[in-house]
Amino acid sequence: MDYKKTEASRSTETLSREKLTEGTDNIYETISILAKRADQINSDLKAELLEKLEEFASNTESLEEIFENKEQIEVSKFYERLPKPTLIAVNEWLNDKIYHRKPEEQKAAE
Repeated sequence: MDYKKTEASRSTETLSREKLTEGTDNIYETISILAKRADQINSDLKAELLEKLEEFASNTESLEEIFENKEQIEVSKFYERLPKPTLIAVNEWLNDKIYHRKPEEQKAAE
């Protein structure tokens, strides 16, 4: 998923508990789902950032050769300005973009 085009808020907002628990009717289950999704998003963003920063890595480890790379700084700043993974997860949840299931209910149905 392209997190750069997300419409998630960049700051925290107060949300209604009823609105958050519409899919589960249980606030703890909702929080658990959101936490797992935020971890997935964070891992994806971190891997993407490290891949882009890898392009700027030098093969030599000399202190004299370390210099300020403006492109590298711009890439880092761009990722810092993105909404936090938790806010992206909440936005996805409210827009019904997160699929969740209970494995124990699937086993009982079989």
